[in-house]
Amino acid sequence: MMQGFVNQNCEAMLPIVVGRDNKPRQMVEALIDTGFTGFLSLPLSMIESLGLPWIFSDSVTLGDGSEVIFQMYRATVIWDGQFKVVDVAESESEPLLGMSLLYGFKLQVEAIERGTVSIEAMT
Repeated sequence: MMQGFVNQNCEAMLPIVVGRDNKPRQMVEALIDTGFTGFLSLPLSMIESLGLPWIFSDSVTLGDGSEVIFQMYRATVIWDGQFKVVDVAESESEPLLGMSLLYGFKLQVEAIERGTVSIEAMT
């Protein structure tokens, strides 16, 4: 089971270790975004500091219907105690954790400030 917290803005957050080539390098507090279908998004400055390799450009439709091009990178995260290779979208927003990473897991949120966020594998 993985645990996070609800911040002062009532956002569900999860600390996640991100790196490359199965070498964890940096703890990132990512906002859980159920409207984001990807795995993870990070700002370019973090992508560069981690040395993540670029893999492709992707056209994405945002929630408002507009289309944008995202630069995609490859990273390794520690997810449920295991190394997992994921695609990372470059975005200047705060780090986002999306539904592709949550797939097959149960998410529970105590929706109060300092509430607990729990993520566990579905059996």
